[in-house]
Amino acid sequence: MRKVLCAAALGVVALVAYLAFWPVPIDAVAWEAPAAPGYTGPHAANDRLARLNLIPLGKEAGPEHIVLARDGKLYAAVASGRILRMNPDGSEQEVFVETGGRVLGFDFDAAGNLIAADAMKGLLAISPERKVTLLTDQAGGQPIRYADAVAVAASGKVYFTDASGRFAPAQWGGTFEAGVLDILEQAATGRVLEYDPANRTTRVVARGFSFANGIALSGDERTLFVAETGRFRVWRIDAAADDLDVNQASTKAAVLFDNLPGYPDNLMRGLDGRIWLGFTGPRSPKVDTMADKPFLREVTLRLPRALWPLPKKYGHVFAFTEDGNVVADLQDPSGSYPETTGVTETPGRLYVQNLHLHSIGWLAR
Repeated sequence: MRKVLCAAALGVVALVAYLAFWPVPIDAVAWEAPAAPGYTGPHAANDRLARLNLIPLGKEAGPEHIVLARDGKLYAAVASGRILRMNPDGSEQEVFVETGGRVLGFDFDAAGNLIAADAMKGLLAISPERKVTLLTDQAGGQPIRYADAVAVAASGKVYFTDASGRFAPAQWGGTFEAGVLDILEQAATGRVLEYDPANRTTRVVARGFSFANGIALSGDERTLFVAETGRFRVWRIDAAADDLDVNQASTKAAVLFDNLPGYPDNLMRGLDGRIWLGFTGPRSPKVDTMADKPFLREVTLRLPRALWPLPKKYGHVFAFTEDGNVVADLQDPSGSYPETTGVTETPGRLYVQNLHLHSIGWLAR
C-alpha cells in the first residue's frame, strides 16, 4: 500500500510540475476584459441565419472569404490554399489558382488583378492569367508573419492586416492554431499595413492590435475599419496615419464598436453603404475570466486540445453603417452553420463565409 501511495504522490507531483512548468510558446500578458454583454440590444438573439441554403464544395473546406468579381463569378479562398471560381449559383466550380499557402482575404484592383493576403507567404498579386507575384513580405523592418485581410483603394494602394507579429501560421500548425496562440498571449502585436504599387513600398499604418483581422475602407477612402479579434472591437483608423500605436491616445484612431458579444473576423463592404462583420464564435466565459490571469492561459496550452476553452458553435453576422449604427443582425443559435467569418452582399444574395465547413451558405437578399 505504501508503494502505491508513493507512486500516486509522485504522479500528482509530476502532473503539477508539467502543468506549471512545461514550456509553452506564449508569454501571456495580463489585460482587463470587459464583462461580456451577451445577446442584447441590436444583437438580441434571433434565428435569422438558421435556414441557409448551401452550395456544396466537395472536398474543399473553409471558404473564409468570398468576392463577386466584375466577371460575374464568385471567387472563394479555401483551406487547401486554392482560390475557387464558380457561377453565383455555385455551378461550374473550378480551381482558379493555388498559391501553396492559405489565402484569407483578397480584393481586386482596377486592372483585374486579385490582390491576396496569404497567411503563409505575404501579400500576393494574381493576374487574370493566373500568374502569382509576391508584392511584399516585409514591413517596418519586420517580416509579415500573418497576412490576413485586404482592401484595395481606388488609388491602387492596398491596405491589409498582419494579424500577429508573433505567430506565423507556417510555423505553428496553421492559421487557426496560430490565431489561438496570439489571442491567448494578448501581446497585441497585430498591424495594419499599406502597400503602394507605384513605388513598391510597404509602410505601417497602425499597430498594437490583439489579432488584427478584417479590414474595410470608408466610402471616401480616408478611413479604415479594422476588426480586432482578441479584444472584441472594431476600430476607425485614419488611413493616412503613420506607425500609429492604437493603445496611445490619438485623434487618428477611435473604437467604433467595443465589447462585442463574439470574436469579430472579416469586414466586407456591402450595398447601400453597409459594412458586414462576421463572428467566428461567441465570447468564451472561461477565456474572459482568465484575462488578468496570464499563468492560467499558459496552463491551458498544456492541456489536450479537446480541453481548450474554444467558443461554442454559433452563427452570427451583422451589418452596420460607417457611423456605427447596426442595421441588420442575423444569428444561428443552433450552430448548424458556425464560425461565420463574414458576408458577401450581392444584389440577389447574401453569401455567408465560414472557417471550416465544406459549403457556402446563402440567403436571398
